[in-house]
Amino acid sequence: MTKRSKRVAIAILGATAFALAGCREEQVDAAAFPDLQTCLDQAPSGGVFTAEDCRTSFAQAETLHVEAAPRYDSLTVCEEQHGEGACGTEASVTQGGSGGIFMPLLAGYLIGNMLGGRAGMTGAQPLYKTSDGRFTNAARTSTFSSNAGAAKLSTAQFTRPAATVGKTPMTRATAASRGGFGSSVRGRTGFGG
Repeated sequence: MTKRSKRVAIAILGATAFALAGCREEQVDAAAFPDLQTCLDQAPSGGVFTAEDCRTSFAQAETLHVEAAPRYDSLTVCEEQHGEGACGTEASVTQGGSGGIFMPLLAGYLIGNMLGGRAGMTGAQPLYKTSDGRFTNAARTSTFSSNAGAAKLSTAQFTRPAATVGKTPMTRATAASRGGFGSSVRGRTGFGG
């Protein structure tokens, strides 16, 4: 083999390895918390997230909740998707909006360290109960067995969902045609304690 062919072969091998590494989904440290206080209580113990990460991510999750939570035309339809007692009116949940539109209540939030350990670079998603007692993020990319715990998750778990504010709320028929709120979920993930 000539020197030029060896260099080309090494370059191709290096490019292939780089391309294969790029195909894997990036995994980030993530945690789910039922509320802001639980995250704040765990921050001083040297966890992945600081108190500031907790506050910033919770605010992001609340904002996303108002913008993208599923909306239903009746309390009955909402509770069919999220469980009894897990819904409220849009007006009460968002401090505005309509009293005739119903949304799931925030049942926790998901926080992810989006830049591999650099402080202040977090992603967040609100968590909602599903009718079977699990939890799902607003993007509906996964269901979780709990709203508390830590795991390595794909960055796809933090995909920003489409806005639902101002859109026609789902009826029983539209929720059924979409297979329900949680059935568009692509994967199931569990959190360890």
